[in-house]
Amino acid sequence: MRIYTKTGDDGTTGMFGAGRIPKHHPRVAANGDVDELNAWLGLCRARVQNSAAAPLAALLARIQNTLFSVGAQITTPQQSAAYANIPKVVAADITWLEAAIDRLTVDLPELTQFILPGGSLAASMLHVARTVCRRAERSVAAARAADIPLDPLVLQYLNRLSDLLFTMARWANHCEQTPEIPWQKGKG
Repeated sequence: MRIYTKTGDDGTTGMFGAGRIPKHHPRVAANGDVDELNAWLGLCRARVQNSAAAPLAALLARIQNTLFSVGAQITTPQQSAAYANIPKVVAADITWLEAAIDRLTVDLPELTQFILPGGSLAASMLHVARTVCRRAERSVAAARAADIPLDPLVLQYLNRLSDLLFTMARWANHCEQTPEIPWQKGKG
């Protein structure tokens, strides 16, 4: 099978159950941001798997798989027959994210001030992934604002995931014994 089809040369892309739509469509933008997030998480996973923060690799693998379900929900119109057959994010996925946050937070010092993104390489990469997750969340919210029906659990999942990625970054710094960088108000 060839990887190139040439069908997108006209500025459209195929969507499962939706036919062809313009590449600038909010559905495509939201899915693209989720795809970029998934790629960043793959990079983060490759970075942590042989480090002191190696336990994060299993969490990231599960999240990457779930993000494929998120992408399917974004790209497949709810009114299409195909929507019934795609995997979907469920409330238990969000509960799992919250439980992961709680488990990791136990090892961390209490936050008493804002911190700058950074520290170890793994933590810095997780912070980048967190910002990409926030962009994906904004793209999904924009698609919903454009009257594209999307399951509210998709937005909730991305919101909670960005919280987990922040916690993972802090936890990576903790495991790698790299101090967090406090924001120094008024210093520029």
